[in-house]
Amino acid sequence: MRERTCALVVVGNEILSGKVQDTNAYFAASELRKAGVALERIAVVPDVLDAIANEVKHCAERFDVVITSGGVGPTHDDVTMEGVARAFGRKLTMDPELTRLIHEHFIDHVNTAAALKMAEVPEGAVLNHAGDRWFPTVQFQNVYILPGIPQIFEAKLLALMSRFAADPYYSHAIYVRANEGAIAHHLNSCLSRFPALLLGSYPKLNNPEYRVKLTLESKDRDYLERAFRDLIELLPKDAVVKTE
Repeated sequence: MRERTCALVVVGNEILSGKVQDTNAYFAASELRKAGVALERIAVVPDVLDAIANEVKHCAERFDVVITSGGVGPTHDDVTMEGVARAFGRKLTMDPELTRLIHEHFIDHVNTAAALKMAEVPEGAVLNHAGDRWFPTVQFQNVYILPGIPQIFEAKLLALMSRFAADPYYSHAIYVRANEGAIAHHLNSCLSRFPALLLGSYPKLNNPEYRVKLTLESKDRDYLERAFRDLIELLPKDAVVKTE
């Protein structure tokens, strides 16, 4: 089975200070899961070069794909490109295609010089033109450097998703009216027989229909079905509200 792991590095003082609510992490987690990619780390770092470089280096060495969000604009606090370059011991260089695109799109603006900062990329980077945005996504090795603006981040990530896709996850859900304490030993029993099962237990407060939602996931459909049947047999019959 094709497996692929991923880390997301969210860059921005505005996230850490609560000035902006991050939605990119939730979107990325949801879409990557649909594509069969295991998002195993989400890190939020400030607009500080060493913090970005250290986190990107750490993730690039441990995960198949690294996606960054934010810090790629024309202002003083947009330092993600330099941080990625520092992570790999590379210099920043002006990309000729990005330079052309910036001159083409900012030709009538007084801030063309500032916008040219967005043409700086780590030496050896490549450009990905997937998607409906005029500005390509910069990639250096296994690191994909995306903007933080949610609408642009989402469009670019979706356009790149076919590059990341792995074998899909299969899933079931069980809704129970018992609390977690009453069913914990049944969950443990199921996991003892199916240790590779991805089993989640999520309480729901003040819900008249159910108290806990259980999720079962695996990339092996047969394994999932056997684990699902096993857990259904373990749970008290009157506790199960519905299954999906």
